Amino acid sequence: MKLSPVTKRRIHQFKTNKRGYWSLWIFLFIFTVCLFAEFVANDKPLIVKYDGGYYMPVFHSYPETTFGGDFETETEYRDPYVIELITDKGWMVWPPIRYSYDTINYNLPQPAPSPPTKDNLLGTDDQGRDVAARVIYGFRLSVLFGLSLTIVSSIIGVTAGAFQGYYGGWVDLIMQRVIEVWTSMPSLFILIIFSSIFIPGFWTLLLILLLFSWVTLVDVVRAEFLRARNFDYVRAANALGVSNLTIMRRHVLPNAMVATMTLMPFILTGAITALTSLDFLGLGLPPGAPSLGELLAQGKNNLQAPWLGFSGFITLALMLSLLTFIGEAVRDAFDPRKNNA
Repeated sequence: MKLSPVTKRRIHQFKTNKRGYWSLWIFLFIFTVCLFAEFVANDKPLIVKYDGGYYMPVFHSYPETTFGGDFETETEYRDPYVIELITDKGWMVWPPIRYSYDTINYNLPQPAPSPPTKDNLLGTDDQGRDVAARVIYGFRLSVLFGLSLTIVSSIIGVTAGAFQGYYGGWVDLIMQRVIEVWTSMPSLFILIIFSSIFIPGFWTLLLILLLFSWVTLVDVVRAEFLRARNFDYVRAANALGVSNLTIMRRHVLPNAMVATMTLMPFILTGAITALTSLDFLGLGLPPGAPSLGELLAQGKNNLQAPWLGFSGFITLALMLSLLTFIGEAVRDAFDPRKNNA
């Protein structure tokens, strides 16, 4: 695939911003590790060899009777009895952290929340769950939620701004008044009300936050379409009988995508912050979900366990800082003044 000179200049300008360039690689590395969290932190072994057979509990559930146990229920691999059964006729390969985000450690040196130990590197929360495992799963969940919200809200916002700016007139006037009324409402209070009414969940929160996040790009895209619709090549395409949708998609939208791509990293950070805020208030993800906001709330409620607050704060600060640095580099890459310099 051959890149255009403009694209090459933008990539070069992005690499020139060393802070943003290295932030991208660091973020991709952390996100890739967290994306495969089941292979990093899990209460099930990665591979089990028993009596000449190989088993992969990460992908498939096996009853205890498979390994010579007494019950037909799923095997509890951390049970000393099961460990003894398997090691007598085989072996197990465990992930680096032998806890999942919801695994409770019943062998704590002191009541939960317990401080960091060799077994729990970042300690446990007030329910005895491993903090390191919850941070890994929480990082993945926060980024995936933010990416989903950013992509869907960008599609809706770009579409609304495109129609509003291209057609203008009454379409623009009516939609502007609707957006002004919609954005003047107290979004935080409405989000809290909706979150308390509906059963919390990933998709429920995504729809609730989508109610207000889609307007972020409307004004930017609308301005680009208002400017570009009077260009000579757009008028020429109209004169040749090209449909409005084709003109919008093929000729005007690429110009608007410059501003869209510049703002998307900052929309992503806002989406992650919104999810964390709702989780902190207890109106976000359902109880037990790996949530960074819930970890911060536990740190507030357990000041005698500083590792809870520090773990949540450092994770969130690192994530948002990396995304902000990446956003700054993307903004510089799409800045025409710097590209022409």
